[in-house]
Order: sequence, then C-alpha cells, then structure tokens
Amino acid sequence: MKKVYPIILTPAERGYVAYSPDLQINTEGSDIADAIDMARDAIGLWGITEEDCGRSIPEPATISLEQIEHKENDIVTLVDIDFAAYRRAYDMRTVRKNVTLPSWLNAEAEKNHINFSQVLQDALKERLKV
Repeated sequence: MKKVYPIILTPAERGYVAYSPDLQINTEGSDIADAIDMARDAIGLWGITEEDCGRSIPEPATISLEQIEHKENDIVTLVDIDFAAYRRAYDMRTVRKNVTLPSWLNAEAEKNHINFSQVLQDALKERLKV
C-alpha cells in the first residue's frame, strides 16, 4: 500500500529536521536528500508498527502543500512510502511455523540436506509473487 505524506524540512544547525504533520513524528538528516530519506524511513517504520499493533495507517491529509503552516525558511514537500515494500525490506523478524508432511518426504529431504525453512520461504514468495 503506497501513500504520500507532506513533510516540513526546517534548517537546523547541522542539516534539516523533517516533520510529518499528519503523523506528528520528527527525524533529521544531514542535508535535504538525507532528511527526505530519513522522513521516508521514519514514516515506514511508524506505519508498520501501527499495523503490528492492530491499528490502521491513517490516510494523508487532503490539504494542499500551500495550506500547511510553516516558517519562512522551511521547505514543504511530499514523501512517498510503500508500506508493503518497506516491511519486506526491513522487517526481518522470524516466526516459527510447524509443518506437516509425509514421513517418506521428510526422510528424502533430510537425506538430501534440504533446508526446510528456505524451501518454504522460496515457495511462499513464488506463490505470493513477492
């Protein structure tokens, strides 16, 4: 699920502070590009945490960039984030799953030193097209 959120970049002593008014979160970066990357990362992490807690990710505000309150030296811009792609890239927690299979298949797989977890991961990725 891809969304676009407005952010405000405020010049700081070293770089920029990035603020997301919709989500009320801050981060910072050493320059404009870094601040935008850090904002995307903060929004992605915030979003998947919300999902993990059973809450929905709010829709971005529908106001135009010109309507966002900011100081004269601030930069108001947009950041896009694909929450599903972010989760695939950064959520590396593992979970244990029990699998049932015929005894003869288990014996053959073990004899051939098959990594069950890797085979299951590969098959799920192929089936889900991710």
